[in-house]
Amino acid sequence: MSTTERPRILVVGGGYVGLYAARRILKKMRYGEATVTVVDPRSYMTYQPFLPEAAAGSISPRHVVVPLRRVLPKAEVLTGRVTTIDQDRKVATVAPLVGEAYELPFDYLVIAMGAVSRTFPIPGLAEQGIGMKGIEESIGLRNHVLEQLDKADSTNDEEIRRKALTFVFIGGGFAGAETIGEVEDMARDAAKYYKNVSREDMRFVLVDAADKILPEVGPKLGQYGKEHLESRGVEIYLSTSMDSCVDGHVVLKNGLEVDSNTIVWTAGVKPNPALARFGLPLGPRGHVDCEPTLQVKGTDYIWAAGDNAQVPDLVGRKAGNENAWCPPNAQHALRQARALGDNVISGMRGFPQKEYEHANKGAVAGLGLHKGVAMIVMGKMKIKLKGRLAWYMHRGYHGLAMPTWNRKIRVFADWTLGMFLKREVVSLGAMENPREEFYEAAKPAPVAAASKTEEKAKAS
Repeated sequence: MSTTERPRILVVGGGYVGLYAARRILKKMRYGEATVTVVDPRSYMTYQPFLPEAAAGSISPRHVVVPLRRVLPKAEVLTGRVTTIDQDRKVATVAPLVGEAYELPFDYLVIAMGAVSRTFPIPGLAEQGIGMKGIEESIGLRNHVLEQLDKADSTNDEEIRRKALTFVFIGGGFAGAETIGEVEDMARDAAKYYKNVSREDMRFVLVDAADKILPEVGPKLGQYGKEHLESRGVEIYLSTSMDSCVDGHVVLKNGLEVDSNTIVWTAGVKPNPALARFGLPLGPRGHVDCEPTLQVKGTDYIWAAGDNAQVPDLVGRKAGNENAWCPPNAQHALRQARALGDNVISGMRGFPQKEYEHANKGAVAGLGLHKGVAMIVMGKMKIKLKGRLAWYMHRGYHGLAMPTWNRKIRVFADWTLGMFLKREVVSLGAMENPREEFYEAAKPAPVAAASKTEEKAKAS
């Protein structure tokens, strides 16, 4: 850690907003003007829109993440968690991954902790559910699904086969619809290599409490997405929810019951619960309450943006919606991060703050290889696309939005190779417990241990 006397700009969170805000600040900052410190439990940023494609094997997992130390060479990057913030003393308590917690003084503070999965006290969910918020969960889901195909192909027990080949997804927003579309695509391809498993043996179920899926792209495209997934054999149950999933026995509120080893939870997100310990003004849903300048209300040295912030949508409010807030998506996160970085520099130099204002440019979603929906907003005109063209829009937009040219090139290289080479369908589930095989080989043999005990007994 730096012992410099320069003012410290502390960025809590190294996700999309934290990374881009820190880059912007470092770019605009004069040499030696301040120290930028980024604190995050992970040493990398995950580009979450690519998690479904990583789960399907279309993108290498390493190319979906951006190492913070490489992208922010002029910043301090601390791997740990900020547990408390003392605003009176301007001190944050940092708990590193190893060792004792310590205090870190700061002069300016950026809150960019993002969001976590929004869950409910459903029996069995904690034990059986699989999230889709991080690259670890994405790759874990991929390995898990392929392992289920391995199990089904290798057993004669019909009950085990049925449970292994039933895949339940809770949540029909971007994350849920894109993930089930990509995973179904992967499973369909993988089934070609199994003698005893076909796509007809599999059952994919998508559940959402709302009356539609993909609300972000509008009702017509959402309906198209629903019909498209159903044409691929996906069962979709709307206006319902999951009551329990103990031991993989899924019970829906509409009365449907299925047994499944795979329960994927993508039913929305909520602000990081740690925000409640920071003494910041929070909105009704736990977001940090911000001014249009991205400054936290009541402060002149704290800013927030992204999924953990409640930021007024000035474009929507000018159009007559007095309660319009910026939605938690990558489009706003990127632009808020840049505006936040500029305002931090302005605040440090005593200049006025600028308000964040951005009109929605639309939304894109991929539903598997060569399949997608897109709504492009150009002024008052909305262009609606579906199928292969929308899929190209999805890949093009997110490919260009991926941070750093290093990662952009690697992602496009993955896609290019995928045009000529078949998709990999190998499961690397053993990676989750890499020492298990060595432990089995190295642990003392029980027979030998027993014989030594007998020898000692005879000797006595």
